[in-house]
Amino acid sequence: MFEVIQHIDESLLHFIHVSCGNAWLDQVVPFFRNPYFWSPLYLFLLVFMWKNYGKQGLLWCLFFIMTFVFCDFISASVLKPMVHRLRPCNNDMLSFSIRQLIPCGSGFSFPSSHATNHFGFAFFMIATLQYRFRIVRPLVLVWALLVCYAQLYVCVHYPSDILAGALLGSLIGWLFGQYFTKRFGNLDGRPVFIHTSE
Repeated sequence: MFEVIQHIDESLLHFIHVSCGNAWLDQVVPFFRNPYFWSPLYLFLLVFMWKNYGKQGLLWCLFFIMTFVFCDFISASVLKPMVHRLRPCNNDMLSFSIRQLIPCGSGFSFPSSHATNHFGFAFFMIATLQYRFRIVRPLVLVWALLVCYAQLYVCVHYPSDILAGALLGSLIGWLFGQYFTKRFGNLDGRPVFIHTSE
Protein backbone atom coordinates (compact mmCIF):
# COMPACT_ATOMS: atom_id res chain seq x y z
CA MET A 1 0.00 0.00 0.00
CA PHE A 2 2.79 2.41 0.89
CA GLU A 3 4.52 1.68 -2.43
CA VAL A 4 1.34 2.63 -4.32
CA ILE A 5 1.02 5.89 -2.37
CA GLN A 6 4.70 6.65 -2.95
CA HIS A 7 4.33 6.05 -6.68
CA ILE A 8 1.30 8.35 -6.90
CA ASP A 9 3.11 10.96 -4.80
CA GLU A 10 6.17 10.93 -7.03
CA SER A 11 4.12 11.06 -10.24
CA LEU A 12 2.04 14.04 -9.06
CA LEU A 13 5.10 15.80 -7.69
CA HIS A 14 6.96 15.35 -10.98
CA PHE A 15 4.00 16.84 -12.86
CA ILE A 16 3.83 19.92 -10.58
CA HIS A 17 7.55 20.46 -10.06
CA VAL A 18 8.94 19.50 -13.48
CA SER A 19 6.21 19.38 -16.13
CA CYS A 20 4.49 22.59 -14.95
CA GLY A 21 7.67 24.40 -13.97
CA ASN A 22 9.05 27.46 -15.70
CA ALA A 23 11.53 30.24 -14.95
CA TRP A 24 8.85 32.79 -14.00
CA LEU A 25 7.15 30.46 -11.51
CA ASP A 26 10.54 29.50 -10.12
CA GLN A 27 11.02 33.11 -9.08
CA VAL A 28 7.49 33.87 -7.86
CA VAL A 29 6.06 30.73 -6.22
CA PRO A 30 8.64 30.39 -3.40
CA PHE A 31 7.36 33.68 -1.96
CA PHE A 32 3.93 32.14 -1.39
CA ARG A 33 5.31 29.71 1.19
CA ASN A 34 7.36 32.32 3.03
CA PRO A 35 5.72 33.45 6.31
CA TYR A 36 7.32 36.89 5.94
CA PHE A 37 5.44 37.34 2.66
CA TRP A 38 2.13 36.87 4.49
CA SER A 39 3.06 38.67 7.72
CA PRO A 40 1.29 41.94 6.70
CA LEU A 41 -1.91 39.91 6.27
CA TYR A 42 -1.56 38.32 9.71
CA LEU A 43 -0.94 41.72 11.27
CA PHE A 44 -3.90 43.26 9.45
CA LEU A 45 -6.23 40.49 10.66
CA LEU A 46 -5.17 40.87 14.28
CA VAL A 47 -5.44 44.67 14.26
CA PHE A 48 -8.74 44.59 12.35
CA MET A 49 -10.35 42.17 14.80
CA TRP A 50 -9.08 44.08 17.84
CA LYS A 51 -10.18 47.49 16.53
CA ASN A 52 -13.60 46.39 15.31
CA TYR A 53 -14.66 43.88 17.96
CA GLY A 54 -12.95 45.04 21.15
CA LYS A 55 -12.76 42.38 23.84
CA GLN A 56 -14.28 39.72 21.62
CA GLY A 57 -11.80 40.65 18.91
CA LEU A 58 -8.88 40.22 21.31
CA LEU A 59 -10.21 36.81 22.26
CA TRP A 60 -10.50 35.99 18.56
CA CYS A 61 -6.84 36.96 18.11
CA LEU A 62 -5.87 34.74 21.03
CA PHE A 63 -7.73 31.76 19.56
CA PHE A 64 -6.24 32.47 16.12
CA ILE A 65 -2.75 32.26 17.64
CA MET A 66 -3.70 29.19 19.70
CA THR A 67 -4.90 27.49 16.51
CA PHE A 68 -1.48 28.04 14.96
CA VAL A 69 0.39 26.84 18.06
CA PHE A 70 -1.70 23.68 18.32
CA CYS A 71 -1.50 22.90 14.57
CA ASP A 72 2.24 23.44 14.49
CA PHE A 73 2.89 21.41 17.61
CA ILE A 74 0.84 18.40 16.48
CA SER A 75 2.29 18.36 12.96
CA ALA A 76 5.93 19.28 13.64
CA SER A 77 6.60 17.96 17.14
CA VAL A 78 4.32 14.92 17.34
CA LEU A 79 3.60 13.44 13.90
CA LYS A 80 6.74 14.24 11.92
CA PRO A 81 9.12 12.53 14.40
CA MET A 82 6.74 9.54 14.55
CA VAL A 83 6.43 9.05 10.78
CA HIS A 84 10.03 10.02 10.00
CA ARG A 85 9.47 10.50 6.26
CA LEU A 86 12.22 12.18 4.26
CA ARG A 87 11.39 15.26 2.21
CA PRO A 88 11.36 14.60 -1.55
CA CYS A 89 14.21 17.10 -2.02
CA ASN A 90 16.31 14.90 0.30
CA ASN A 91 15.36 11.67 -1.48
CA ASP A 92 18.40 10.44 -3.45
CA MET A 93 16.11 8.50 -5.79
CA LEU A 94 14.55 11.78 -6.96
CA SER A 95 17.62 13.99 -6.93
CA PHE A 96 18.14 13.73 -10.70
CA SER A 97 14.83 15.49 -11.43
CA ILE A 98 14.64 18.05 -8.62
CA ARG A 99 15.50 21.68 -9.21
CA GLN A 100 16.82 23.20 -5.98
CA LEU A 101 14.66 26.34 -5.71
CA ILE A 102 15.06 26.78 -1.95
CA PRO A 103 17.20 25.14 0.75
CA CYS A 104 15.65 21.76 1.43
CA GLY A 105 16.29 21.64 5.16
CA SER A 106 16.76 18.59 7.31
CA GLY A 107 13.27 18.30 8.76
CA PHE A 108 10.80 15.53 8.01
CA SER A 109 8.00 15.63 5.49
CA PHE A 110 4.78 14.08 6.81
CA PRO A 111 2.54 15.89 7.43
CA SER A 112 3.18 19.34 5.97
CA SER A 113 3.19 21.90 8.78
CA HIS A 114 2.52 24.68 6.25
CA ALA A 115 -0.62 22.85 5.12
CA THR A 116 -1.68 22.08 8.69
CA ASN A 117 -1.17 25.65 9.89
CA HIS A 118 -2.81 27.41 6.95
CA PHE A 119 -5.80 25.11 6.74
CA GLY A 120 -6.09 25.53 10.52
CA PHE A 121 -6.17 29.30 10.01
CA ALA A 122 -8.63 28.95 7.13
CA PHE A 123 -11.16 26.77 8.93
CA PHE A 124 -10.94 28.78 12.15
CA MET A 125 -11.77 31.89 10.11
CA ILE A 126 -14.56 30.10 8.24
CA ALA A 127 -16.10 28.88 11.49
CA THR A 128 -15.97 32.31 13.14
CA LEU A 129 -16.31 34.83 10.29
CA GLN A 130 -18.22 33.27 7.39
CA TYR A 131 -21.63 34.55 8.52
CA ARG A 132 -20.32 38.07 8.98
CA PHE A 133 -18.14 38.19 5.87
CA ARG A 134 -19.31 35.72 3.23
CA ILE A 135 -16.25 36.35 1.08
CA VAL A 136 -14.09 34.79 3.81
CA ARG A 137 -14.66 31.16 2.78
CA PRO A 138 -13.35 31.35 -0.82
CA LEU A 139 -10.56 33.79 0.07
CA VAL A 140 -9.05 31.77 2.90
CA LEU A 141 -9.35 28.48 1.02
CA VAL A 142 -7.57 29.94 -2.02
CA TRP A 143 -4.93 31.35 0.36
CA ALA A 144 -4.33 27.96 2.02
CA LEU A 145 -4.29 26.13 -1.33
CA LEU A 146 -1.79 28.62 -2.74
CA VAL A 147 0.58 28.00 0.16
CA CYS A 148 0.20 24.24 -0.30
CA TYR A 149 0.80 24.47 -4.04
CA ALA A 150 4.01 26.40 -3.33
CA GLN A 151 5.19 23.63 -1.00
CA LEU A 152 4.73 21.10 -3.79
CA TYR A 153 6.25 23.34 -6.44
CA VAL A 154 9.49 23.82 -4.49
CA CYS A 155 9.51 20.06 -3.82
CA VAL A 156 9.74 20.07 -0.02
CA HIS A 157 6.60 17.91 0.37
CA TYR A 158 4.76 15.09 -1.33
CA PRO A 159 1.06 15.51 -2.19
CA SER A 160 0.05 13.07 0.57
CA ASP A 161 1.96 15.23 3.08
CA ILE A 162 -0.12 18.20 1.94
CA LEU A 163 -3.39 16.27 2.02
CA ALA A 164 -2.75 14.93 5.52
CA GLY A 165 -1.74 18.37 6.78
CA ALA A 166 -4.79 20.00 5.19
CA LEU A 167 -7.16 17.48 6.78
CA LEU A 168 -5.50 17.76 10.18
CA GLY A 169 -5.43 21.56 10.10
CA SER A 170 -9.04 21.76 8.90
CA LEU A 171 -10.17 19.61 11.83
CA ILE A 172 -8.19 21.58 14.40
CA GLY A 173 -9.21 24.97 12.99
CA TRP A 174 -12.88 23.99 12.81
CA LEU A 175 -12.89 22.68 16.38
CA PHE A 176 -11.21 25.83 17.72
CA GLY A 177 -13.63 27.97 15.72
CA GLN A 178 -16.68 26.08 16.93
CA TYR A 179 -15.55 26.32 20.53
CA PHE A 180 -14.89 30.05 20.18
CA THR A 181 -18.34 30.65 18.68
CA LYS A 182 -20.17 28.60 21.31
CA ARG A 183 -18.24 30.10 24.19
CA PHE A 184 -17.93 33.75 23.13
CA GLY A 185 -20.66 34.30 20.54
CA ASN A 186 -20.94 35.09 16.85
CA LEU A 187 -19.37 37.99 15.00
CA ASP A 188 -22.57 38.79 13.09
CA GLY A 189 -24.26 41.36 15.28
CA ARG A 190 -25.99 38.89 17.57
CA PRO A 191 -25.20 38.94 21.32
CA VAL A 192 -21.44 38.94 21.85
CA PHE A 193 -21.11 36.65 24.83
CA ILE A 194 -23.05 33.54 25.63
CA HIS A 195 -23.52 33.24 29.37
CA THR A 196 -23.64 29.64 30.53
CA SER A 197 -24.77 30.37 34.07
CA GLU A 198 -28.12 31.77 35.13
